[in-house]
Amino acid sequence: MENNLKVYKSDKFDVADTTGLSLFLFPNSVAIFAKDKNQANIAIHYYKNLNSENLDSLLVSDEFLRLDIPTKVFTHELEFSLVPGVLYSPGKEDTYLSFVGKQKDNNFYFANALDSNNIQLVSFLSEKTKKSLESRFSDLSYFHGATSFLSYLFKERFNLIGQEILVCVLDHYFYAAAFTDQELTVFNIFEIQSKEDILKYVSILIAQLNYDKNHVRISVFGASSQHEITEDWGMAYFHHFRVKTPHSNQNYSHGFKHLKSGGLFETYWQFD
Repeated sequence: MENNLKVYKSDKFDVADTTGLSLFLFPNSVAIFAKDKNQANIAIHYYKNLNSENLDSLLVSDEFLRLDIPTKVFTHELEFSLVPGVLYSPGKEDTYLSFVGKQKDNNFYFANALDSNNIQLVSFLSEKTKKSLESRFSDLSYFHGATSFLSYLFKERFNLIGQEILVCVLDHYFYAAAFTDQELTVFNIFEIQSKEDILKYVSILIAQLNYDKNHVRISVFGASSQHEITEDWGMAYFHHFRVKTPHSNQNYSHGFKHLKSGGLFETYWQFD
């Protein structure tokens, strides 16, 4: 497991300064952001080729996960649902998710409010994962991983043009959001084996939404370099294509050598 671990930290890092964690469970990796009393990131542990199935081992081996401190858990479950705030009814999360797939009786369901409560992002944790986390931490809060990307888009919505498709690449998946006249029209997750998959799914969205290929703007965030996605490549297919670095709401302690080059969107922006 240690061979999969990349460590990034302040030159004055002391684990005793850690007062909170953000734990990101990606489909194929795990990232742990250790934060100090001022909510500045003081260290990051990034495990490649791991997922929530390895969580029990991590809870024993990782120095941060052995700390019983307030922890935010962001799980990138592939099944989720966006529900308009006016229609959302607490306690019916399994019903909303039944349209995505058959649900297990013992799932733990939760919802996160976005866009000033106009949207609820509904998702779940497996009973096994929840029990593992509760065996270690006494102060837990749960979020779907897409809340970070979506909250950023809602923050930036008034900088969008009339037809926008925005992509965030993570592991071997990517989120795709479409905004029409600054209103969210589509949000979904797709599997990516190569950059041609982004070309395929973006083209499908353009056709389904009846966007003008010469007008629509495509922006790519996240681990684009992992799949060799460049602006020159994208401009060969789309009139407006850009690889973007998000604005940041994350602070880092002095001397921190963090992993922006790794392409994690959450290095810049996390849902708060």
